[in-house]
Amino acid sequence: MIKINSQKVAIIGVGYTPSTPLSPSRSYKEMVFDAAVRAYSDAGIESSQIQSFVPCSEDFLEGTSIFDEYTPDQLGAALKPVHTISADGIFGCAAAYMQILTGRFDFIAVEAHSKASNIIDIEEIDSLALDPVYNRPLELNPHFILGLEMARFCHETKTSPDDCARVVVKNRKNALDNPIAPFGSNMDIKDVTRSPVISEPLRELDLARHSDGACVVVLASANAAKKLKKNPVWITGIGWASDAPSLETREWGRSLYTEIAGKMAFNMAGIKNPRKAIDFLEIDDTASYKELQHLEALGMCKRGEAKTLLKRGETQRDGNLPVNPSGGSLGMGHLLEATGLYRVAEACEQLRGFAGRRQVKGAKSGLVMSWRGIPATSGAVAVLEI
Repeated sequence: MIKINSQKVAIIGVGYTPSTPLSPSRSYKEMVFDAAVRAYSDAGIESSQIQSFVPCSEDFLEGTSIFDEYTPDQLGAALKPVHTISADGIFGCAAAYMQILTGRFDFIAVEAHSKASNIIDIEEIDSLALDPVYNRPLELNPHFILGLEMARFCHETKTSPDDCARVVVKNRKNALDNPIAPFGSNMDIKDVTRSPVISEPLRELDLARHSDGACVVVLASANAAKKLKKNPVWITGIGWASDAPSLETREWGRSLYTEIAGKMAFNMAGIKNPRKAIDFLEIDDTASYKELQHLEALGMCKRGEAKTLLKRGETQRDGNLPVNPSGGSLGMGHLLEATGLYRVAEACEQLRGFAGRRQVKGAKSGLVMSWRGIPATSGAVAVLEI
């Protein structure tokens, strides 16, 4: 039973466009406008009632400096406070959460989008995030780094490439029931392990493909939410963390940023046993092994046991710990800074019972988690409940 008080923050509206590998007929502004209209309608408010806006965008990915000047119009945010952050959408939710707790705002909109199809060589952009003195001169491909990390994780946890392939099979199949997921398919383990090698042991099908889309989420104070919605989704815990920025100072086999962010969120939510308290998870699976690594880092099982949960079918949609019933990024696509916000939107649909064929029965609580991708070690976690 959720105790509602002045310190609670709710999600009262979500809106998004379908994820798509290409979107030549629509600009990011049109997609953001579409998502915003849907979110405000879902929340039952007008854009004029929103008092602050948190867009999430990275200048490098957009190809435009000071990109926060390019999002207010399509959000209805002209001449209003706009707090743009260069981070994933769940970080944006954290920023909006803290603004509401100041007591100065009742409604805040968080926006994130992806126009990855406009980027000629996204790996070159990712490479610019490497430490400029010690790492960038090595000219390491981000996928090469991802392969090294996968190899280390698999070695330390005795996880095999077949175990990682099972994640791909599960999430691609889940995506078949998601009307906005473009990469749903029926495949088997051999399809994954026989796909071209990217960086041993990482293979082509182990990676989430990039996609385009926009998502907007409306957050509200407890008093405002109670007046508007009969079924708000409450953010009962939220946390974020960044681990070591350079390659030589980080943990290669563990996700420390997830461990720290998860503990922060669980402490805030008053959760001592995450496995028992969480009904389903929507977590980062940018690469197949990351789902297993993040599952362990969140304390859903002991280290090295995530593969066992997967083999037993416990992480299937009808299992006792559903993971990525939406299809995750492997099924929906990697949507740059919008990836985490789509996870939030999916969790809200699940908790409100609107997920259709992918609905997790009896879901009352969910966890969402994001990672910004190689070479970053930044992640955020949120606990959502009804």
